[in-house]
Amino acid sequence: MSDKEPLLNASGKLSSGVDNDDNENKKKSLSKSLDDWRRCFTRTKSEGKYIELNENNEHDEKDEPVDILRLFQFANTFDWIMMCTAMFFIIIHAGCILANLFLYGQLTGLFAIDSYASNCNNSNQNATASIHRKNAVLQGIELQAFGNAQSHKLRNDSGIIASSGLSRSQFVFRDNVMALVYWLFIIGAVEFLVSSIESFLWNWTIKRQTYRMSVSLFKSLAQRRIPYLDSNQATQLNAKLFDNIAKIEKGIGIELLILIATITGIFGCLIMSFAVNWKLTMIMLFLIPLVIGSSLVFSKLTANETVYELKTYAKTGQIVQEFFSSLRTVLSTVPNLSRNELALTRSGGIRQGALFGVFIGWLSLITFIVCATDFISGSFLMTKKNQSTFTISDILIVASIFSQSIGLISFVGSFVQGLSEARGAAVSVFRLIDEEKDESINEAEVWEDITESRSNINGDIKFNNVNFHYPSRRDAPVLCNLSVVARAGQTTALVGFSGCGKSTCISLFLRYYEPSSGEITIDGKPITNYNVQHLRENIGVVSQEPVLFGMTIYENIRFGKLNATQDEIEEAAREANAHNFIMQLPDVCI
Repeated sequence: MSDKEPLLNASGKLSSGVDNDDNENKKKSLSKSLDDWRRCFTRTKSEGKYIELNENNEHDEKDEPVDILRLFQFANTFDWIMMCTAMFFIIIHAGCILANLFLYGQLTGLFAIDSYASNCNNSNQNATASIHRKNAVLQGIELQAFGNAQSHKLRNDSGIIASSGLSRSQFVFRDNVMALVYWLFIIGAVEFLVSSIESFLWNWTIKRQTYRMSVSLFKSLAQRRIPYLDSNQATQLNAKLFDNIAKIEKGIGIELLILIATITGIFGCLIMSFAVNWKLTMIMLFLIPLVIGSSLVFSKLTANETVYELKTYAKTGQIVQEFFSSLRTVLSTVPNLSRNELALTRSGGIRQGALFGVFIGWLSLITFIVCATDFISGSFLMTKKNQSTFTISDILIVASIFSQSIGLISFVGSFVQGLSEARGAAVSVFRLIDEEKDESINEAEVWEDITESRSNINGDIKFNNVNFHYPSRRDAPVLCNLSVVARAGQTTALVGFSGCGKSTCISLFLRYYEPSSGEITIDGKPITNYNVQHLRENIGVVSQEPVLFGMTIYENIRFGKLNATQDEIEEAAREANAHNFIMQLPDVCI
């Protein structure tokens, strides 16, 4: 509070600067909330970040998606048999759905007709009683029988009042209803059986194919040369190995099965609707473009928001990883870095939820419009002349069919989007698998059988005028005319300052890289004459950065000798001065 500010305000209460600060904070908070909600429904402020997120995937978007049939290139004969069998059951499943709709319309029509007949019967009885009373008053008791006979004849001849046996009609109605109910039970059991079989067969064969795909991709990546791995980030390769395979499995898995069933069901619904009443079906077909167009628009918008959300989450995940790796530095400099990135995911999620809510409401509106159009058109056709065969059951069947078709059409967009994502994800996966035969980036010798190609190695090592620079840094030479000799049975040490190339010499000796010029020999023979797998099996290396896999200490040590015994592993730990340290760890033993 300033010195010039009065102690008492106009109301006689103590004045404080805190009140002004609170009001100012409330205004800022309200303005910020309005800006946040305004930003939730537009991407203008985050367009720069959104473009930045797309830069990493620019080369993937230029590739043409693979053909749908190529997605099944890892299927063998047995898999194709299972997929064809599953499609056969899909057709039966769609037929069960159509039969269910038809029987539902018939059953509902029976109830409507019976209710109408009951009302007519009650009206007939009331009319008969009224005529009896009128005849008794006007003509006397002796003329009652004659009047009843005449009125009965008049009713039967003119069709104004139709007498019926109430008990017999009830039995007929009950028999008709139970017959339809029995058929519904049978169709439900068949639908349960075929849907279970088709889902099992399709998921089984897709799991088999994606497993082979994952193995082929992993094998292709595992034999890559080190320069290739230097020029490609491990996170990108990991995403292609897991995320892209998951997208492919999702796109050709249960979603593709549902898409096939949906398309089959839609065509089946149209055929049945034409068979029931083609005139009413032609009228209802005018609403189909509206449903399809709106579904495509909402699916496109939702897909864009989904892609945006996934990319922002990926960006946020990278920041979170960096956040935890340098926690103290981040907290002291930019503590709100991850919060700013998460704001993008929040606004994207709100937009996606709003679109989904509008889409659900729009589908409900379309469903009611379809029902209203069906009943209005049906009532108009029923009242026309020469339409004696048109019944209330036809109207109910067509209404049920088109309502079901709208629900099926609404799912097509999302499933087509999933299939498109699978085709796009398969581009990089299949390219990496096809690169397995490229000898310039692969070490095919690692997977070869070397049982008959082993040779004795004495251990005389010589570097003869070796020059080298890393492929990712061609303008920075690491080794220049290096010549070193290490005799067998002797200890040779490479000593130098950090970055002088000591570790690089070991990498060249292990053939992680190839020298730019010069030659490396073992026992007088160039190392290129040795099988890579055999060469590395005869070299023991302890690198500067230890690599521990997510398993026990025993299993990590055993990688040096897969058939090592317990005593050999403990002895290796002692020789490495690690046994005492390991034994001091809580709940740990070798």
